[in-house]
Amino acid sequence: MFGRKPLEERLAERRAQLPPLREGRHFEHGPAKFVFVFLIGFVVVAHLIGLVLLMALDLH
Repeated sequence: MFGRKPLEERLAERRAQLPPLREGRHFEHGPAKFVFVFLIGFVVVAHLIGLVLLMALDLH
């Protein structure tokens, strides 16, 4: 449209210019990595808080 290449072709050209990904050093989706790390951290902190509360109330 208007003399430009289609979006798919522009994306393919941009992707071809990127260096190859190194094995084991790349997480495909940045926001998914953030959510994953946040959830793991939240679960660990929640378990520690629960443990401290149970110990403080002597319910273990």
